[in-house]
Amino acid sequence: MALWSRLKAFFRWLRHGAGHGVEELARRLSLDAETLRAVRPSYRKVHVPKRSGGQRLLCVPDENLKALQRTILRRLLRRLRSHSAVTGFQRGESIVTHARRHVGRAVLVGLDLKDFFPSTGARRVYHYFRKIGWNRPAARLLTRICTHRGGLPQGAPTSPRLSNLVNYRLDCRLAAMAAKLGASYSRYADDLALSFTVDDRDVIRYLIRFAQRAARDEGYSVRRKKLRVRRRHQQQRVTGLVVNEHVQLPRATRRWLRAVEHHVRTGRAATLTPAQLAGWRALQQMIAAQRRPTES
Repeated sequence: MALWSRLKAFFRWLRHGAGHGVEELARRLSLDAETLRAVRPSYRKVHVPKRSGGQRLLCVPDENLKALQRTILRRLLRRLRSHSAVTGFQRGESIVTHARRHVGRAVLVGLDLKDFFPSTGARRVYHYFRKIGWNRPAARLLTRICTHRGGLPQGAPTSPRLSNLVNYRLDCRLAAMAAKLGASYSRYADDLALSFTVDDRDVIRYLIRFAQRAARDEGYSVRRKKLRVRRRHQQQRVTGLVVNEHVQLPRATRRWLRAVEHHVRTGRAATLTPAQLAGWRALQQMIAAQRRPTES
């Protein structure tokens, strides 16, 4: 009997691979295994306006799926480690702390990854779940719940966190090469920032090519038209914030906001709704609070 049990365990290992199985996954999510296996992901498309103009397409999960993804985020993903270069969707980080790492540099380079969430492929997500200790059926199930049409759905609660966890190798490669060349690297979602204390054109070109190659290795493409190289005499921006001397909104934006505030105080028509103006005020307060390391 003991031999038969060992043989069954061996064949189960061959079929399913090492790691925790679906039963353990269900237990951690406070569900039974059959209910978890029966989940059929469903999404709806929603267009939301961007602050910079245009529309962003979201794939929003239905309420039951969203609740399950939030449980996965809270119980399985939240405490896992992402790279220190990551500033997006991280506790204590923001677009301000992302920008703050590149203040007062001789040269600033910005690169954008095209279709970032959909291009973070389901296969990479599956291999990540295998790497952190789930067997094949459990990893496949988690991947099915957390991905949509072959990638991470922008709009799912799990996608921002998974995008950081899955890209640990990308961030590690870029941070290491930047440090080797005397540069700094950080990433906020699809926005990659590289900054240099010395304006050495050969080093800058090399690191740009290295970043493009590293991104391709992970399944991304860099938007060539959005490659930005800015020197000290030019306005240097990271995620829309100026970093030449310290982190701040662009001058034109500050002037526009002062005009809007004046219109509100004097009872004239404003170009922003009260909710939009409250959002801009919150952003300004965050910039003031986080622009220096000692104040973050």
